Amino acid sequence: MTPTIWTPSSWREKPIAQQPQYPSAQALEEAESKLQQMPPLVFAGEINQLKTDLAKVTQGRAFLLQGGDCAESFSEFSANKIRDTFKVLMQMAVVMTFSASCPVVKVGRIAGQYAKPRSADMETINGVELPSYRGDIINDIDFTRSSRQADPERLLTAYHQAASSLNLVRAFASGGFADLHQVHEWNQHFVSNSPLSDKYEDLADRIDQAVRFMEACGITSRNTPQLHGTTLYTSHEALLLGYEEALTRRDSISGDWYDCSAHMLWIGDRTRQPDHAHVEFLRGVQNPIGIKVGPTTEVSDLERLLSILNPDNKAGRVTLIARMGADKITEFLPPLVRAVKASGQQVIWSSDPMHGNTIKASSGYKTRSVDAVLREMKGFFEVHKAEGTHAGGVHFEMTGQNVTECIGGAYQITEHDLAERYHTHCDPRLNGEQALELAFLIANTLKAARN
Repeated sequence: MTPTIWTPSSWREKPIAQQPQYPSAQALEEAESKLQQMPPLVFAGEINQLKTDLAKVTQGRAFLLQGGDCAESFSEFSANKIRDTFKVLMQMAVVMTFSASCPVVKVGRIAGQYAKPRSADMETINGVELPSYRGDIINDIDFTRSSRQADPERLLTAYHQAASSLNLVRAFASGGFADLHQVHEWNQHFVSNSPLSDKYEDLADRIDQAVRFMEACGITSRNTPQLHGTTLYTSHEALLLGYEEALTRRDSISGDWYDCSAHMLWIGDRTRQPDHAHVEFLRGVQNPIGIKVGPTTEVSDLERLLSILNPDNKAGRVTLIARMGADKITEFLPPLVRAVKASGQQVIWSSDPMHGNTIKASSGYKTRSVDAVLREMKGFFEVHKAEGTHAGGVHFEMTGQNVTECIGGAYQITEHDLAERYHTHCDPRLNGEQALELAFLIANTLKAARN
């Protein structure tokens, strides 16, 4: 079947899931019109560079690290929070790069991860039924009628907060904070008091020695930009399509369309229907695209999605993000891997070991076990080793804050500890120490694979 002509608004003619109901269509149209006049948040050249970097991951010459908040919050927005998440991503990347001698492409769930899909449109508490919280770009987490009403002005707030976040991320990445001389400074206080501290400090000492050796050879931060700065790309789930369309721009050089809300976008497990609006929108923009695949993903649907979203089979265009669950990964992932391998499609396989392992603690908190996360990740690498394919990346919900939202880890957070610092607006996140623990495991796995 010949695809219909694509435009930034052609998705509006398709069925759509996971969208809020706004009380005023006119107010929504006015907010989207204002967004269309705003400058782009990211640029075509940056997006193309990410595709080039991801093509190396596809070929097994680099590794993708994608991580950040489950859902960014307007109320918790601060420079310190962004800095701490940046620090953890830098720690994880340097552990993987140095230990496994493997370049790491860093993509944050940042500066746009404001919308969340929900399993139900309505939520009931103490007999009161209200619309579900769908992320700060849509409504507020407070359980009141006015707070849960979808407000189009929040689209503009999200844009301005994303712009501020990006400004700070770019400053951290290029202004000296990411210089390899700062590798000891990336260690946060609560991590430095953990059992991982000695392991990280030993690695940091070895990096210091390597940097001093390079400086003795004339390779310094002044003449080698890679030692002074880094690149952190942005990503989020392309869920609220009115926001995405409003920030889509046509490149004046190539004539191609780019969604300038983020460098990379992904389609969630609930919105990847091949004939629906989210797939229609993303097939026309040039950004790298992630597709969440889970236990319910059929081989035929995945093959159809790849033919729609990457008809020219370009390396770096598609990342398949597996979110199966620790007990299902070795059963449901292999048929998908085999089918994609047989098709010849160039994709990155990335592991999201978070979403399939959410449980409810006896205290009522949603949580995830670090042990289950580890088991799914190990299963992911084992499947690819058995199938002769490349395990190319990981995708974590994590924060630089010292939260207690996931149980286990080096500090052995228990269900009893969850109430101490449980701050997430949606799903439980790894704290910095737990994320660093996983980075060491990934580094060892990568090192063994490369050897």
